[in-house]
Amino acid sequence: MRIALGSIFQESNTFVPFRTGMQGFLDHYVLRGDALLTGFGAARVEIPGMLAVLRAAGATPLPLLAAYAGAGGPVERAVFEELLGDMLARLKAALPVDGVLLALHGAMALEDEEDPESEIIERVRALVPPGTPIGVSFDLHAHVTPRLLQPDVFVVGYRQYPHIDLYETGERTARLLLDTLAGRRRPVMALAKRPMIISPVNGRTADGPLAEVAAAARAMEDAGPVLHASLFPVQPWLDFEDLGFAALVCADGDRAAAEAAAERLAAMAWDRRERLLPDLIPVEEAIRIGLSEPGLTVVSDSGDAPSGGAGGDNVAVLRALIAAGADRAERLSYLTLVDPPAARAAAAAGPGATVLLSLGHHFSRNDGSPMMVSGRVQALTDGDYVMRDAGAEGTRAHMGLSAVIALGAIRIAIRSVPGLEWDTGIYRSVGLDPRDAALVFVKSPSHFRASYAPLAQRILVADTPGPTCTNMRKVPFRRVRRPVHPLDPI
Repeated sequence: MRIALGSIFQESNTFVPFRTGMQGFLDHYVLRGDALLTGFGAARVEIPGMLAVLRAAGATPLPLLAAYAGAGGPVERAVFEELLGDMLARLKAALPVDGVLLALHGAMALEDEEDPESEIIERVRALVPPGTPIGVSFDLHAHVTPRLLQPDVFVVGYRQYPHIDLYETGERTARLLLDTLAGRRRPVMALAKRPMIISPVNGRTADGPLAEVAAAARAMEDAGPVLHASLFPVQPWLDFEDLGFAALVCADGDRAAAEAAAERLAAMAWDRRERLLPDLIPVEEAIRIGLSEPGLTVVSDSGDAPSGGAGGDNVAVLRALIAAGADRAERLSYLTLVDPPAARAAAAAGPGATVLLSLGHHFSRNDGSPMMVSGRVQALTDGDYVMRDAGAEGTRAHMGLSAVIALGAIRIAIRSVPGLEWDTGIYRSVGLDPRDAALVFVKSPSHFRASYAPLAQRILVADTPGPTCTNMRKVPFRRVRRPVHPLDPI
């Protein structure tokens, strides 16, 4: 069997003032052709999971292109065309193929397109003969539309949030493709949606109200004929008309069963909509607790999460720490900040030097103003490390030139490139051990729990400002179809 593999992976946020260009992909990776077979190293993400299944079955993988840009503003159309054009050209050259596997996010947006993943699938389908199965893996926060339900296409979403099953999702997708080619399965899809926007803070699948819905999905898969039941609480920072919760079910030849299962899961989520509202506290209260209570307090700076498309450069937390006297405290406080010019200035001064820096809002200039700080350069690194915690374990992370600045008892881990703050490596790689601090801020709404929960005495989520604000009632939606929960009383 000859199976083509490709991936164009980015999560968009329509509330940020910047776009994602080619550099956004190059800052992470663009793997072309055979580089896709080895370029992931030991990373436990979707493409390696797919490859493992294909190799075990004796199938021939035909690598196309894998490009990843993390999260950010909508992707420039010209960049999308360049990447997709390359992938399609390689697919055309590889024909004939028996099947296609695509690892996509599901919440990418372009300057002129709200559903580019469906466009990718359509353009792939146009090159292969009708009847060629196409298996697609999606992030749990995908924005799923009816356009996705295309002939010969099935979709498998992550089961877990925090996202600790990326590799396993790749495996599940590849296995179903092989079963389809062997005639053992006949996947059919059904979609059900509800007008609700779920904050990622309380959208976890291992605990909380959504966990009950996830458990029902797993029970459906165990009972059959449901093959995969995927929940999509959606990336909430997309100002799209059709934004909302989706349940997408793949059944074995039984569309009515798929439709009934999708409707049941969507209804279960809807019934829990009030319980899904997040528990947030003011950042000032989080700081007070962290500095006064024993043990480590880990706090989500939820409004400025690069994993949701923010620039990671908002200084609201730093201002609050200084106002609270954290720089004069007896115990340490850690926070991160993305600021390429500040990292360069620290590097130019060198370790041990005292520097005056303008910090913050390098990317989000319309969302606040920088602040001047004087601190000591404590460490410098190239920003490269390997993720070790649950999630994208084994993935090589690239933060660009990075520096640690000490302001009394405050440690600011400054980096040049926005990226996931899922892993404790964002601190450990620059010489900061979270266990040495009283207070650690992480720019992540929920995924960080998988890494920090074993270390923390308590975990808090601060209601901080920014383009990933987790209080949905504060997000400035203009285009989303109303009424929608929790913006409206329904």
